[in-house]
Amino acid sequence: MNQHNLVLIAIPAVVALCGGFLAAFWKPSHHNRSLIQHFAAGVVLAALAVELLPEIGREHAPGPVLIGSFALGSLFMYGLKLWTEHLELQDQLAGIRTGIGRGLLLATFIDVAVDGFIIGAGFAAGGETGAILAIGLSVELLFLGLALTSEQVSSRQIVLVSGGLGLTVFLCSVLGSVLLTGASHTVIGAALAFSAAALLYLVTEELLMEAHAVPEKPISTLVLFAGFLTFWSIQLMGA
Repeated sequence: MNQHNLVLIAIPAVVALCGGFLAAFWKPSHHNRSLIQHFAAGVVLAALAVELLPEIGREHAPGPVLIGSFALGSLFMYGLKLWTEHLELQDQLAGIRTGIGRGLLLATFIDVAVDGFIIGAGFAAGGETGAILAIGLSVELLFLGLALTSEQVSSRQIVLVSGGLGLTVFLCSVLGSVLLTGASHTVIGAALAFSAAALLYLVTEELLMEAHAVPEKPISTLVLFAGFLTFWSIQLMGA
């Protein structure tokens, strides 16, 4: 991997840490946190529709391989959901009410690891895909720390978690790039299809579900579209 790509891969990691420091000084209200989650959901949807799915098509992998990989990714995320719900139930039964729940923490780190792997796969695929995904998903990572804030979470915890998320996305990006560089179009297409299922889960079962936990206002819809437009603008300017 060349130095230029390493610099681009480091951007999401640095941005995630910056988001943690921002969250340490600003505790958004439930409504503002919902808006943040809508914005992040729009970014991830755009990453899927604007860059990831078209890149899967450009790899020209066999249809059955893509279908199977997406199905496998769906089952993996379904299993993750069952596991995280089990952990959250254990926390409730044990009376743990402080800090970030284990289920949410586990799901967040796995989601970020998938983001990193997608970025690495984008660099392995060549072209501008890796750079666009690295910059675009940085927007999501910037607000991730804010989305995790609550009255029970200290500023120190948020900074530590955000630093861990930044390190995770960096390492998984490097790993994805190293493993997939020189791989066949079929392998890269399969990896991207698996990742697409994970991102779809992140939007529908994590970000928007959490965002709708509070009464939604009409502005939320506009914020969702703003997130989509932000990523699309990055892609258009990159092209």
